Amino acid sequence: MPHRLEDGINHVIDTMLSDYGQGRTIDEVRTFDHPDREEVINIIYQLRNVIFPGYFRNNSYKVYTLRNNVTMLLEDVTYKLIKQITNVLKYRPEYRDEDTEVRELRAEQLTFEFLDKLPAIRALIETDVQAAYDGDPAAFNKEEIIFSYPGLFAILVNRIAHELFLLGVPLIPRIMTEYAHSMTGIDIHPGASIGKYFFIDHGTGIVIGETTQIGDNVKIYQGVTLGALSTRGGQSLRNKKRHPTIEDNVTIYSGASILGGETVIGKNVVIGGNAFITHSVGPGAKVSIKNQELRFNYDSGAPVENAEVTDDNWFYII
Repeated sequence: MPHRLEDGINHVIDTMLSDYGQGRTIDEVRTFDHPDREEVINIIYQLRNVIFPGYFRNNSYKVYTLRNNVTMLLEDVTYKLIKQITNVLKYRPEYRDEDTEVRELRAEQLTFEFLDKLPAIRALIETDVQAAYDGDPAAFNKEEIIFSYPGLFAILVNRIAHELFLLGVPLIPRIMTEYAHSMTGIDIHPGASIGKYFFIDHGTGIVIGETTQIGDNVKIYQGVTLGALSTRGGQSLRNKKRHPTIEDNVTIYSGASILGGETVIGKNVVIGGNAFITHSVGPGAKVSIKNQELRFNYDSGAPVENAEVTDDNWFYII
């Protein structure tokens, strides 16, 4: 390597090492004390294999029986979760000054409490698959939904992450749901509570905030936001209900925004596309935007046949 390149690289190295010494959050270099994002993602896919035991191949092991398959998967998940939860427990104030042995013991307890929830998660996922099949005439079979629907994947990850969130596991639930967000374009906070038979159709651009509560048999289309009215209060709003409640049998069409912790959308409501709602809606209502017009302007010099636009040509959002 020419001396000038070596000198230049050494200068950059010395500059960066000096920059790392300023004591900022971004300067921390204790990589083994933090969660391993890749391991957390791997746990998602291993749990997916447990939840759907006959759909996704397990290329890491030679499997001869269902029991062997589940045993190897759950042993691997158990050890990985204990390690990752041990690392993140220090973010909880009561464990900040505890040694690794104390955190590891608690991590074991939390891991097995979570794993005991797997049958309940599977029961909910079964209803989500059914809701997608019942609600989408483009679905030829349930296998298509399980293998390919981004909405189902986002819901699956949320149901896993939500149980860890309820157990008070820091950081890992958010890593999981943000990974699903990056893969699907669907952003569901792990704190969001979602009932059975939940269907996300298309899904891209959906945002569901932390304190959202969603009932049973709810269907949501792409671009929907279930959000907060304002986050200018920052950390002072922590642990407060900031996001809406959606009751049973509600359909929310694309682009709608429903905001605010006091906003309740009653049972059997239909929210039309692009609606902007900051107040509660009573049961059975159909909410739409009134008289939104689609206009056609033509260049008289262009070689196209001008269309006559009458009142019959207006398009309304419902």
